[in-house]
Amino acid sequence: MSAGSSNDASQGPLADHYPVIVIGGGPTGLTLANLLSRYGTRALLVERNATTVQEPRAVSIDDESLRTMQAAGVIDTVLTEIVAGYGSEYYTPKGRLFLKVEPSEQPYGYPRRNAFRQPIFEAQLRDALANSASVETWFGCELRTFKQDETGVAVELVDQTGAHRSVRCDYLVGTDGARSAVRSALGLSLDGETFQEEWLIVDLDSSPTQSKETLVFCDVARPCIALPGPNQTRRFEFKLLPGEDPEAIVEPESVNALLAAHGAHPNSRVCRKTVYTFHARLAPKWSVGRVFLAGDACHLTPPFAGQGMNSGIRDAHNLAWKLASVTAGRSPARLLESYQSERREHVRDMIQLALRMGRIMGPRNRAVGHFIQTGFRIMGLWPRCRDYFAQMKYKPKPRFEEGFIIPDKRGARHTLVGRLLPQPLVLRSNGTQALLDDVLGDGFSIIFFDEAVKASFDQQRNPIFAKLNPKSVLVSSSGSAVVGGGHDVIVDAKDILLTAAGGDRNRVLLVRPDRYVLTTFVAADMDAVASRLYTLML
Repeated sequence: MSAGSSNDASQGPLADHYPVIVIGGGPTGLTLANLLSRYGTRALLVERNATTVQEPRAVSIDDESLRTMQAAGVIDTVLTEIVAGYGSEYYTPKGRLFLKVEPSEQPYGYPRRNAFRQPIFEAQLRDALANSASVETWFGCELRTFKQDETGVAVELVDQTGAHRSVRCDYLVGTDGARSAVRSALGLSLDGETFQEEWLIVDLDSSPTQSKETLVFCDVARPCIALPGPNQTRRFEFKLLPGEDPEAIVEPESVNALLAAHGAHPNSRVCRKTVYTFHARLAPKWSVGRVFLAGDACHLTPPFAGQGMNSGIRDAHNLAWKLASVTAGRSPARLLESYQSERREHVRDMIQLALRMGRIMGPRNRAVGHFIQTGFRIMGLWPRCRDYFAQMKYKPKPRFEEGFIIPDKRGARHTLVGRLLPQPLVLRSNGTQALLDDVLGDGFSIIFFDEAVKASFDQQRNPIFAKLNPKSVLVSSSGSAVVGGGHDVIVDAKDILLTAAGGDRNRVLLVRPDRYVLTTFVAADMDAVASRLYTLML
């Protein structure tokens, strides 16, 4: 995978103005840039380093993030370099398995947990931008200052030669990591905790293993995690004990002894070793005026749930389509106000999940560890409880209670509004199967389950729906998929979408570009929904 990109702005002049400038070329910024490219939005991505990251960092990418890669048009490339669908095995200090997480369900179209290597992933995303007609990248360039006014943001950049470049944008997004210069310039805090405990990370290659699962050694004497990776790569994480010297533990003798004690292949090659502390921090504000934050710039998550990078990718998907719509004049600027209200609470839930998982991995003492491990073994005797953990149903699913949504009078437990739409395999008109999002396209979509309901909607269609320009899809449970009448008819043989809609064939789903359900309604409520849409869109 190449380290460069042929459309780097450093190889040519910058434009005077871009609708969006993204500061930071990590996973969040690269995802945001690729999505903006997909939507046809002109943008500039600026990264102070000369290339993408070269050392392993994040090692787990989830199903929601892969669905975002699908939306960005890079999924086929990304899938070539991941190990799809691994689980976790939790062991007592005596080596007894007390909990197994082995998710087999794929509600969003991809396995829930997947191993990857961040250097390869970032290079793939950067290379994808080389063919972009609308997004330019400038690596080896640093943000110096920015100043915003009512009409936009004036940005001062400096390249590796010390030359200054001035450019304006409508919106600036800081995806520049935990030490975000954008966040600092806005005067925003990153509140929470930095924990005192330290962990040793050891990344290996040429390290084959018999199991593709993550192995978690829940031992108060030395908590340890062993994570699989593609192409015989592997990561070990060891908790340092009180009084241990971080400099001494990274010495080859110490590292080799720890690896040998936890089953690493003897021919493994150490390619990185470092000691880190972890953080649980969340910015109270994610934007000021025309400047926004995303990813580690506004939240830091402990590593135990593997959700730090994935949370940043969710930020990017939420923000990208809104920036594209606002800068194209299709939506009012206040649409962007929904970004923080929709994302912040879910990030907080993920931070809490990671902290809970950390307590399972590293119990305070042997008594607490024995209590937790015995409890999981007992709960494993109950099939529903066992399935709850095995299928990762404990992972909080985002549900927007406010933002760019319209409630549908259904209870919180049953409504699809504000939730991520399932993505089944469906049958298309050419007789081939496809994931749902490939049928829905890049914009809004409207899903029907009954042809008569669709005909009624078409006859009474309010102009506000035309403003969204939704792709119209009729979902059938059986028969043949056809195209006609200005819409697609697809077959969802397992009725996954209908079940998610509560089994009501009269219900219509209005779906956002990020695949969250804006609202659901029946024909009798169409005028009321249209009125609410006017409020949101005008």
